[in-house]
Parts: sequence; structure tokens; C-alpha cells
Amino acid sequence: MRHSFGSAFFRIFIEKNITMFRNLFNRNKEKSNNEQESKTMTFEEIINSDKPVLLDFFATWCGPCQMMGPVLQQVKEELGDDVKILKVDVDKYQDLAARYQVQGVPTFAIFKNSELLWKESGARPKEQLVEVIKKYI
Repeated sequence: MRHSFGSAFFRIFIEKNITMFRNLFNRNKEKSNNEQESKTMTFEEIINSDKPVLLDFFATWCGPCQMMGPVLQQVKEELGDDVKILKVDVDKYQDLAARYQVQGVPTFAIFKNSELLWKESGARPKEQLVEVIKKYI
């Protein structure tokens, strides 16, 4: 008798824990999906700017990407509030890299009012970035 009571108890215990785990997993999955949507919405709001938005698709392991950091700071200093600059880590945001067909890093893209106006891959001198951005100010 004890054995069957123990087995029944054990089975109920396992079923309750599996149900709890499923509920917790589904709640976390929903939370994760909502977080992803809010990140995407924030991104959409950013590129919907009436000012040019320069996206820098980069990777932390990419040497030329690291060299572009100071160049982008100089671009921002020269153009100030006339441009927004957003760095997008392609390893963390693979969905964005895929959406904009980023094949190599660094890749730069300019958006204004959610429209992709310009995109090129490879390191660029400050002067070229400033010249291209000024076309859309």
C-alpha cells in the first residue's frame, strides 16, 4: 500500500512541478517576446526621425569597426544635433542586420522618416560620412 501511495504522491508532485515549469516558461517566453517587440518599436521610432539617422552596423571583434569609433565621434561633434548616430551590434541584433541585408561590417546606413536613403560597407573617412549626411539634413 505504501508503495502505491508513494507512487501516486510522486506522480502528482511531478505533474504539479511540470505544470509550474510550463507556466513559468510560457510567462518568460511572453516577456521575452514583449521585450523584443519593445526594442524593435524603439528602433522603429528612432529611424522615423525627421533628422538623418546614421546606423553603424558593427561587431565587437571587428578591427575596422573599432577604428570607426573615434571617426563617428568626430562626425557627431561636427554635425551636432543635425544627426543621430546609432550603433547596432550585429551579433546581438541579428534580426536587424538580416532585415537590412548587412553582409559585412562595418556597414553604414542613413535613414530619415523610416526610409533607407544610403547604405555602404567598409570603413569610411569622416569627410565622406559628413558629406553624405549633409545631403539629407
